[in-house]
Amino acid sequence: MPKAALAPSDETFKALLKHGGHPEAEVEKNPCRLRLMAVHAHPDDESSKGAGTMARYVDEGAEVTVVTCTGGERGDILNPRLKDDPEANADLSAVRHREMDRAREILGINQVWLGYIDSGLPEGDPLPALPQGCFALIDPEEAARPLVKLVRELRPHVMLTYDENGGYPHPDHIHTHKISMLAYELAADPNYMPELGEPWAVAKIYYQLLFPPAQMIAYAKYMREHALENPFEAQMEYFEGLDQRPITTRINVSRYLEVRDAALLAHATQVDPDGFFFAVSNEIKREAWPTEDFQLRHSRIGVTLPESDLFEGIRQ
Repeated sequence: MPKAALAPSDETFKALLKHGGHPEAEVEKNPCRLRLMAVHAHPDDESSKGAGTMARYVDEGAEVTVVTCTGGERGDILNPRLKDDPEANADLSAVRHREMDRAREILGINQVWLGYIDSGLPEGDPLPALPQGCFALIDPEEAARPLVKLVRELRPHVMLTYDENGGYPHPDHIHTHKISMLAYELAADPNYMPELGEPWAVAKIYYQLLFPPAQMIAYAKYMREHALENPFEAQMEYFEGLDQRPITTRINVSRYLEVRDAALLAHATQVDPDGFFFAVSNEIKREAWPTEDFQLRHSRIGVTLPESDLFEGIRQ
């Protein structure tokens, strides 16, 4: 990938800030402790998206906070071993909170609940209306206010969120994208709700990229070259036809794959131990694609792409 400068004058950055954000807000440089905030829709999302990166930065001494927008109340039990589990069926929300507690301990992160109600994943043709009071139906600016308050309190240097499609088109993921981008903008605006705290300019915000097509193609190439069976062979035509979002930043997580797996398995109701996430061995992952990948969406500091560190340009 050719190197390119992304500066605060970037046109897309200007477009984001057209409602009054402040690219000129002072950004902290060379802090004594780096701070990262990842905003997720449901418990388990933090473990399936960027967990290796978070574990690495915790290990390196950074303060890492996951903000979970909903409790996952309307999720399904996806682990076939627990389909008939009486506790999970009686109170899935309570079970998922305990699962989040275990994942948090494994990753060594801080975690905050925003307290919104899961919107569920509507199915059918036509799609049914979303349930009243759910996260995805709350006005984005209203829903972003608690996140603005957290950003101003915790003062992260970097934020992680989903792309405009939510990574996949779940209404809560799309709404998480909306409130994250708003919080990034509004937290820096000294004129926006000063009662939510002193303004704070997050230096950079990234989209987390889950299983980019190039990753699946790299797995297939490695397995083909080593005469190994590819569990995704039937889906390769699909992956090869997908558009590839730009990968600006690759974080090597080869030392943290087992930590990532343990955190994901802590969400026992949501993860099939024999399912998609574990179909490729960690040995193959280390050789074929040892990184977690991100797209730098906006920056308040000048950077040079590609990057191998989310805090590039912040740490000196």
